[in-house]
Amino acid sequence: MLSLVDDIADAILSGFERHYQTFLEITRGARDRFERGDWRSVQQASARRLQSYDRRVGDNIAMLQNRFGQKTLNQNQWQWVKTAYSRKLLTHPQPELAESFYTSVFCHMFDRSYFHNDNIFVETEIAPLDCTQRPVLQCYPLGEKTAHSLGELLAKLPLTLPFENITRDLALLTRAFSCYGSASELQVLKPLFFRNKAAYLIGRVKQQGSWLPCIIPILNNEKGQLFVDCLVSDPSEASVIFGFARAYFMVDTPYPGAIVNFLQSFITNKSSAALYTSIGLQKHGKTLFYRDFLHHLENTQDHFVSAPGIKGMVMEVFTLPSYPFVFKVIRDKFAPQKDLTRQTVMEKYQLVKNHDRVGRMADTWEFSYVAFPLNRFDDALIKALKQSIASQLSEEDGYLIIRHCYIERRMEPMNLYLDRQPDKTNIEAVIKEYGDAIKQMAGANIFPGDMLFKNFGVTRHKRVIFYDYDEICYLTECNFRKIPPPRHPEDELSGEPWYSVGPNDVFPEEFADFLLCDPNVSDIFRALHADLLDAGLWQQKQANIRAGIYEDVFPYAQEKRFIHQY
Repeated sequence: MLSLVDDIADAILSGFERHYQTFLEITRGARDRFERGDWRSVQQASARRLQSYDRRVGDNIAMLQNRFGQKTLNQNQWQWVKTAYSRKLLTHPQPELAESFYTSVFCHMFDRSYFHNDNIFVETEIAPLDCTQRPVLQCYPLGEKTAHSLGELLAKLPLTLPFENITRDLALLTRAFSCYGSASELQVLKPLFFRNKAAYLIGRVKQQGSWLPCIIPILNNEKGQLFVDCLVSDPSEASVIFGFARAYFMVDTPYPGAIVNFLQSFITNKSSAALYTSIGLQKHGKTLFYRDFLHHLENTQDHFVSAPGIKGMVMEVFTLPSYPFVFKVIRDKFAPQKDLTRQTVMEKYQLVKNHDRVGRMADTWEFSYVAFPLNRFDDALIKALKQSIASQLSEEDGYLIIRHCYIERRMEPMNLYLDRQPDKTNIEAVIKEYGDAIKQMAGANIFPGDMLFKNFGVTRHKRVIFYDYDEICYLTECNFRKIPPPRHPEDELSGEPWYSVGPNDVFPEEFADFLLCDPNVSDIFRALHADLLDAGLWQQKQANIRAGIYEDVFPYAQEKRFIHQY
């Protein structure tokens, strides 16, 4: 039996290593895609890498079933498999990821009644090594040597393209480094972080006992030359770069735990779950999220309640006031005006997961069979859940089991934000963000469908993020039209349109009818984004997409860009 247990543990670990090798192979292609300016391949590779995990888990399960017939093993024997597996991770470079892979394999093979800490890694048993314990850093002196160090840093970039004007970029970067004052050392991660149309040098500078970020985006001018775009040194701006509405970075590293440890030294408001997810290891991020969630439940006493805002017609949404996330469950029945199925809604969420979110669409973690303590639910919420998602609920040993749900960062619904906002400057800022969000999604080939303010959230950084995906579609699937003029005066008095309307037709002029009922908001919107009411804008976005033009979307303020100092 011990030999069988050890063989099964070896087989699962081999499955993980095949998965991580695939992960790294796709990741290592990021440099070539960046240097060729092949932005379409960048997006395709990101989706392919995301999808590879589930395929590898499925392959591993099939192999286990064919080779061992492991379903004959009882629960106690699988505890031995887990123990044997744990021993094999003691010197492994990715022990934490291997634990999550084991859990994924086990949970896809067995009934939920087996899911407890004796069989899966609800709690980790091995801590990843610190960045100082693995060769992931390069260090440079600052002060009088700042210019020389930065020149050496740029010269050592693992890129083959030349700089457009390295003398200019070095001077601008050296000048920007004055923000660090008398700091004496710069530490930079060796691997570059690739995402969308940029390569990022990620480093940190110690100032008065604290680490400050040093993030240097390198761009391709699409003429075969590089240039330094800016320096990001503010922790809140670094947090946005690693935000939950961004595509995942591609980082070639055998030591992801060391990378995350390094990032947490200067992005202190982000959890390990969020940072693992940001570098494409979203399955382990999901493990860490659930671990943190259980710890939070153990240390709080508040009750789950319905999430603030207007109730959706597709999702039942609830939250725990002390926890900054919402839990979204697909309703059993939709309102008549929603021509959708459960499968369609799930496909929409998967579309967003695999797509470039351009910093404007919230990422989600998808969970099955989540056990919530029943005594932590508000009575009104329990009643609402039993009315709207009864097919997804069961009770077991004091727990409410939800068969399928999405978990997403909680934001203040934009309509509520506007209602409580007396300051016109803040209203202008959020309306500008709203319009920018729609335009940036459109540039990435996404049409939100339902553009009501209630479907957008305002983050703590006052960014506007879209989070309601049931009507989302590719922009190129829409037919944007201008409303033709009436044939005669009576046309305008008719309750029916005087023009034909196809199933994919969209008339941007009509957006004003449901978005701009408040005259204060209307005036601001028309001053900032009147072009969103013009079919021409949308048609031009479609033409750009079809021509292979990928718009620039920067995860930092435009005014920070060095291009303004040329």
